[in-house]
Amino acid sequence: MSKALEGKNVAILAADGFEQSELLLPKKALEDAGAKVEVVSLTTGEIKGWEKGNWAKPLTVDVAIQVASADDYDALMLPGGVINPDKLRSEEGAVQFVQEFVDTGKPIAAICHGPQTLIETGVLRGKRVTSYPSIRTDIINAGGEWEDNEVVVDNGLVTSRKPADIPAFCRKMIEEFAKGPQDTSVLGLGEQRREHPKHAH
Repeated sequence: MSKALEGKNVAILAADGFEQSELLLPKKALEDAGAKVEVVSLTTGEIKGWEKGNWAKPLTVDVAIQVASADDYDALMLPGGVINPDKLRSEEGAVQFVQEFVDTGKPIAAICHGPQTLIETGVLRGKRVTSYPSIRTDIINAGGEWEDNEVVVDNGLVTSRKPADIPAFCRKMIEEFAKGPQDTSVLGLGEQRREHPKHAH
């Protein structure tokens, strides 16, 4: 595979209880595609993954949320796991960090329970999305159009359902991350951003 993401910086936002495979495999795929990847979490030090019903080996955090800025990254990836998104979505700094990606139209990829954190930003309204089936109702209540497919892409937002979908998820994530920011004026955001004017084709 060509280095489609050469020169791009990607943030992976995670907390304790992330699904091990849903963080490590996409992280490797991003790095293999040439991206510089940093793990952002609620504090520095280490976070622990979850694998087959048990805690997995710890992972070093690169940047604490208090000092992280979406300006430093080209794209955002949100792994799943039941515990992880619940911690993130109740942490104002984490939600604000995700919101910055939403507001600037930067691509976001979320798998399994990962989209739960996106619910807090309102970005799912009117979007085609998939997720782990148990949070389907949450997504529909947040205005998302839920689909049962291995990977769903809607204007820079890439979502998948479960670990079995990781290969398809990684392919589409790399494709969307390579494209860069989407035109936020079509994202239905409250503000009409003009940082990325689209030239008439």
